[in-house]
Amino acid sequence: MTQSRITVIPARQRVGTQKKTAEKPKMRVAAYCRVSTDSDEQATSYEAQIEHYTDFIQQKPDWIFAGIYADDGISGTNTKKREEFNRMIEDCMAGKIDMVITKSISRFARNTLDCLKYIRQLKDKNISVFFEKEAINTMDAKGEVLLTIMASLAQQESQSLSQNVKLGLQYRYQQGLVQVNHNRFMGYTKDEDGKLIIEPNEAEIVKRIYREYLEGQSFLQIGRGLERDGILTGAGKQRWRPESVKKILTNEKYIGDALLQKTYTVDFLTKKRVSNNGIVPQYYVENSHPAIIPRDLYMQVQEEILRRANIHSGTEQKKRVYSSRYALSSIVVCGHCGDIFRRIKWNNRGCKSTVWRCVSRVEKDGQDCPARTVKEETLQEVVVKAVNEMVGEQDTFLPLLQANIESALGGSSEEAIAAIDQKLVELQKELLQLANAKKDYEPIAVEIDRLREEKQSIMVDDAEREGTRQRVQEMMEYLQKQSAEVTEYDEQLVRRLVEKITVFDEKFVVEFKAEVEVEIEM
Repeated sequence: MTQSRITVIPARQRVGTQKKTAEKPKMRVAAYCRVSTDSDEQATSYEAQIEHYTDFIQQKPDWIFAGIYADDGISGTNTKKREEFNRMIEDCMAGKIDMVITKSISRFARNTLDCLKYIRQLKDKNISVFFEKEAINTMDAKGEVLLTIMASLAQQESQSLSQNVKLGLQYRYQQGLVQVNHNRFMGYTKDEDGKLIIEPNEAEIVKRIYREYLEGQSFLQIGRGLERDGILTGAGKQRWRPESVKKILTNEKYIGDALLQKTYTVDFLTKKRVSNNGIVPQYYVENSHPAIIPRDLYMQVQEEILRRANIHSGTEQKKRVYSSRYALSSIVVCGHCGDIFRRIKWNNRGCKSTVWRCVSRVEKDGQDCPARTVKEETLQEVVVKAVNEMVGEQDTFLPLLQANIESALGGSSEEAIAAIDQKLVELQKELLQLANAKKDYEPIAVEIDRLREEKQSIMVDDAEREGTRQRVQEMMEYLQKQSAEVTEYDEQLVRRLVEKITVFDEKFVVEFKAEVEVEIEM
């Protein structure tokens, strides 16, 4: 057998054929900058960061400048509203960036979860983040351990800052300093000193909403009317939601007062706010700014909102849903059982008609209530006759109306309210002293609540009397101006003047809002 022979052939350098060693590709580096407020001092820092990182990246020969991403005046506790940050992450995921430089962990994120989430997301794409202040590169072996510790410290810093902000707000609340975003607040704007002032055109819209509600219109009807007239909401939107109308009708700021701390933050990271149901203190500031709506009118609206939400009728006092689709809705009452009448479309052997029937009879198929069915035309005729009787017998009714006005003017409560206010001032001082000394102030808080409820009750009574006076005055003015008889049924006239129509077997009793009744036999 021939012995094997091995010949070693050494590598040789071939002239003209050797490939050049591949050059290491340059790293595409971007910078992220952020300042936490929009003050002049921070704005300078913001510009300085952009200039610093632009020069810093461009001076590195093995780096390619991939841009500056900068958010100005936006919170770092979450990334939802940081547009530039999110755009940077998108560019990283699209392969446009190899490395991100930022000043510190707290500039990048103060939320540990968000911070680690994005760091790991970038590491999966082999993209590093370098934190200049802490000298941490996330691609180092020890980078994530240090990062977790530092991010936790940054989160604590943010929590501390959030607590300081809360304390500052509470101090301002105690001083009665009101802060309102007037850009979305119908009826008001701010002067050069930052104080709330009335915006005349918008104030007329607010007054219209209050007036139409007391005339019987619903939140939905008021909103649709505003939309038909091309009136925008406080936020500049075309659509008026019922909730938007209700907020205007229940906002105490329209009477010049302000309830502060209606909501509070439950999570400083997510900035989630919830309604304050007594968990943290609230502050009610009276006469903090000019009023658009008189206090008594505002109280009338609150009572009407409560009344509509709690309509009970009939012998069993069943809860009924308020309807204002028609002027007669919810005001036609059964003389037998006290329940309301409902509008019904009838089709009797091809003969179509609109009638009103007692709800108790409708629901029980006539088993209990013997109330008659009334044609809509009959009800409308009853209203016209009642109004004409008032117009034709002014000599009889005007003295009655004048007596009702004088009755409504009696019983001034100014002294009672002044005494309660004085007591509240004294209790407030005592409460703050105990609270600052971290002592139990629960008994005083209970007494303050009781006095506020008592004051509220007195103000409601005042508002009811003033409402009666206004309605009687309106009826007197109408009668004095109306010289001729009414010939046609008018929905708006019913909403303005009629309080209730009671249906009996042989007659109708029309009760006007001026506390005057007229019987019509039909």
